[in-house]
Amino acid sequence: MTSSIPDLPPLILSAGINSTGYSAGSWNSPGRSWNRFLDYSHYRNAAEIAHDGGLDALFLSDHPALQRDNTSRPIHTFDPIVLFASLAAAVPDIGFFLTASTSYNSPYNLARRLASLDHISGGRVVWNAVTSFNPDVASNFGSDPLPEREERYRRGTEFIDVVKKLWRSWDADAEGFPDAGTLWDDTTARRIDHRGEFFSVQGPLNVPIGPQGYPLVAQAGGSVQGIDLAGRHADLVYAPLLSIPAARTFTAEVRAQALAHGRSAGEVKFVPGLVPIIAATRAEARRKHERLNGHDGEASLVAAVVKRLAPALDGLSAHDIVPPERLDPVPGQRGPIGFARSFRDVAAAAPTTLRELARTAEGGHRLVVGTPEDIAADITEWWKSGTVDGFTLQFPVLPDDLQLFVDEVIPLLVRAGVRRPGYVPGTLRDKFGFGYPVERIKSA
Repeated sequence: MTSSIPDLPPLILSAGINSTGYSAGSWNSPGRSWNRFLDYSHYRNAAEIAHDGGLDALFLSDHPALQRDNTSRPIHTFDPIVLFASLAAAVPDIGFFLTASTSYNSPYNLARRLASLDHISGGRVVWNAVTSFNPDVASNFGSDPLPEREERYRRGTEFIDVVKKLWRSWDADAEGFPDAGTLWDDTTARRIDHRGEFFSVQGPLNVPIGPQGYPLVAQAGGSVQGIDLAGRHADLVYAPLLSIPAARTFTAEVRAQALAHGRSAGEVKFVPGLVPIIAATRAEARRKHERLNGHDGEASLVAAVVKRLAPALDGLSAHDIVPPERLDPVPGQRGPIGFARSFRDVAAAAPTTLRELARTAEGGHRLVVGTPEDIAADITEWWKSGTVDGFTLQFPVLPDDLQLFVDEVIPLLVRAGVRRPGYVPGTLRDKFGFGYPVERIKSA
């Protein structure tokens, strides 16, 4: 018997559909084409599976550069806006959580493309705003080196300010001025006249306010600058949170920044990454985790974690407790500080052995290894704790692990009353419980 839906905000579940899956070796899965990351039907199939499961959105990360490791699936290929525009026409209901850089775009063009997709899809767009940390990306956009973190985040903050001003600049739903024979005037199509450190933009945008006002904004940074940007602008925060105590600390910091920027703490929702490794038994799930990472046992898996975090964990054995201070972010670190912080937070929250740490995260995001019941129980525990509002699910192999989650885990969440089956009408703002962000102007 299905239990009643708890009096809690909706549990948000999004499905990552990058490439052939989240696992680096997913391209080489038995029975699957190695180059399916170039096949549109692969992404449409994943979208349709996610839709069958009633998932809220599809997620795409993005770095406009070909990765240097040619033994791993190329995780970023198709442009997210182009791919999602096609999927929006083919698959109803489901949202589109797409990544685009504030460092290597112009505000007007990106505002226009995102607003266009939001109109076309009926209000199903989330923009994951990133500042880009990969020097290879910088090299693809000119000879200037990758800016330092402080500059990237100053630019990112101003970029989002400008985009939001543009999204609010033309109210085509106003009644118009038929007596004067005009469609708009300066009250309904407003210049923004922005002049800042990085951008000078006149406006207004030539795409009007959309079905959900304008797209939701997501942010993932775990640095001081990233937390400030999230507090200022983010509706959704996609961040690496590896334990409930660490997540509570992080969410409190972001909410404090939201209050400092004149927002309410409830205006920010948290949807961290989650990597589910699902099998019929826990032992089988552990072996599956090892195989997915190209290892023949736990010792090899642990050695890989030591290598990845070198030199922080050098000299530790599998059963040694990991000293948290060893995982402090390195001064001047260019890569994502949030990932380094998340490992440290796990070790600081409770004594954690190296072998336990190896089962904690995959690609920086929290790892759950077990049966369908284990995965459903974990999701339910985190959600009912009030710490998070949902998860961005990163499936090791696509479409196999997405199908397994829809077939085996979603029914458990529905029976437990954690998820409603199917879709309710409305935009993503409606479904996620956000207010309408603009006030319509009515002509006299």
